[in-house]
Parts: sequence; C-alpha cells; structure tokens
Amino acid sequence: MIIGIANDHHGIELKNKIINYLSSKGIKCINYGCDNDLDKEHIDYIDYALKLCNGVNNKEVNLGILICGTGIGMSIVANKVKGIRAAKVNTPREAALTKEHNMANVITLAEYTENVEEIVDNFINTQNSTEERHIRRVNKIREIENA
Repeated sequence: MIIGIANDHHGIELKNKIINYLSSKGIKCINYGCDNDLDKEHIDYIDYALKLCNGVNNKEVNLGILICGTGIGMSIVANKVKGIRAAKVNTPREAALTKEHNMANVITLAEYTENVEEIVDNFINTQNSTEERHIRRVNKIREIENA
C-alpha cells in the first residue's frame, strides 16, 4: 500500500503528522505537497491537487489524501480530474462510508482536522462495497464523467 499526500501552504503540519503516523505503521507515502509556506502568494492548491490525482491515475499510489485550509478547494479540483472520486471528510465514519459506498480514491481534509489517525485508518482499511446498489451508483458517476 502506497498513499499519496499533497497539501498547499495550509496543510504542512497535518501532512507531516499523517506521514509520520503512516510510516510508523509501515505504510509508504509519496509527498506531492508543499513543504514550506514562505511564498503563500504563489502557492496554488490546484497545482498540488493535480499532482496527487495524476499519481493516483498513473498508479504511483493506491489512494490519495489532499489537505488545504478547508479541504473544499482540493475536493473541487480533484473531482474535475477524470478517474478521481474525492470526498471532503470530517469524521472517521465519513471516511469509511465514502470509501465503501462511493469507492472514493481520494479524501480531502481541512488543516484543522481532528481524529486524523482514525480518519486515515478508516479510509485506507475500508473495502469498497460489493453491493449491487453501490456499484450501480458509482457506474452512474463514471457515465457522467465520460459524457
């Protein structure tokens, strides 16, 4: 399992916390994110979201985690990329359900997210649903994407 993680200047601290946590569990991370906030005026979350989403689509990583101030901007960008199903999550339950029901391959987080370890664990460890209704719904999403 390899997890991609990216952030803008808002998510540096949380990104490092997640990388350290996953590394302690033997999970490899690829950092597609920003590592300093010295040039905030020229750091665009869009660029980092695209790097991570391309990594997911190119199978460099199995899943992705995006972090920005609110998680919303990253979510909007990620969902514009064909093949990406991203969800802005706030709770461990949302992380599990978006992976299970929506087969999300990316989650987005706000820089101030609490319970991040449990959220990440639930996202990584939850299996995609094999129930027909969830598969049907995700296929409808794919049809929209390919229209």
